[in-house]
Amino acid sequence: MENNPNAKLLRIFIGENDKFGRQPLYEAFVYEAKKQGLSGATVVRGIMGFGANSRVHTAKLLDLSSDLPLVVEIVDDEDKIRTFVRVAEQMFEQSKSGGLITIEKVEVIRYKAGK
Repeated sequence: MENNPNAKLLRIFIGENDKFGRQPLYEAFVYEAKKQGLSGATVVRGIMGFGANSRVHTAKLLDLSSDLPLVVEIVDDEDKIRTFVRVAEQMFEQSKSGGLITIEKVEVIRYKAGK
């Protein structure tokens, strides 16, 4: 995948409390990405945000939310990303969770494992 000018960045926006069965949904996405052989996945935790339901979630001490926004990011070739999106949509349906999925064009400059 190194030096791939046509890679795609998949972003899946969900809530920290979203579940896939008994497993956190973000964890289910990461393990599914690994199972499908995608290049990697990262989960980023937001400190504040709101989504389609318009409820603001924040990490402020006085208003501590246990349902902070999360973003699962995956970069890979477009065909692999599109295949994963179909599975992610099914996972959303099964979990009855809300969320947002976006895909952006990216250029991969470096992708190497450390020593």
